[in-house]
Amino acid sequence: MGSFGYGGGRRFSTVGLLISNRLMQLSKNFNLVELTKSQTAERKGIANDPSPDHQENLRLLCERVLQPIRDHFNHVVSVSSGYRSSALCAAIGSSIDSQHAKGMAADFEIYGTPNNEVFNWVKENLMYDQMILEFWNEDEPNSGWLHVSYNPDSAENIKENLRAFKNEDNITKYQPLLGDA
Repeated sequence: MGSFGYGGGRRFSTVGLLISNRLMQLSKNFNLVELTKSQTAERKGIANDPSPDHQENLRLLCERVLQPIRDHFNHVVSVSSGYRSSALCAAIGSSIDSQHAKGMAADFEIYGTPNNEVFNWVKENLMYDQMILEFWNEDEPNSGWLHVSYNPDSAENIKENLRAFKNEDNITKYQPLLGDA
């Protein structure tokens, strides 16, 4: 990493700038670190640093979807996956065209709150592009997690609702989820 300066002979390292960016607050309760953390990236030495455009998308996702969820349920929203660089997408077998790769999606849950309850509230109260109730089982209310995406072009937010499950061959399938979960 190099360094750069501006006026007055002050110099800043690009490492310091990256650290500063990673600590960026995206909304009241969410920061860039938690939306970019990845054990796979750390283990494999993969950079997972979003561009300024991706950071803006993450900010909008936090302000318009994740923060209202946090405010309504008054509990920590635990993000398991947010932004994914192209290299990280390849490493985990995800599409480099996914909304995660654009900084527009997050997978999360609220421990102790049934995922279908969060799903139903979001569906009725927020604007989003796609929401997937992933691997939820009604016999285990805290099973699975939620995937939600938000498109910065608000006209593109179509409120698609899906449920992900494994079929008898252990292949992930998606079906439309109409009505409450």
